[in-house]
Amino acid sequence: MGNQQRPAIATEIRLSFSPPTSRIAEALDSRSYRLYLRRTRDGPVAVGDRWNEFVNQGCGTTQDVVLRVESVHDGDSIGEETVFVFEPYD
Repeated sequence: MGNQQRPAIATEIRLSFSPPTSRIAEALDSRSYRLYLRRTRDGPVAVGDRWNEFVNQGCGTTQDVVLRVESVHDGDSIGEETVFVFEPYD
């Protein structure tokens, strides 16, 4: 077996989002959405990655959102300990 290193889990990932609306910001800030991202994006991550996602807008409606990785701290992979920080895309 090789000397494969396990990826280091990032402590924090800063993501910008577009479109920058308050409803999207509120949806992204929910505990359930952060859990969703940890499960669906588990694994390697790099600055500049873009993710086409959606958020729940209530009553069965969704809103498309683009998340862009702005910074990754202390690792190169998403795991259960990773904290997400969201900011509007300029």
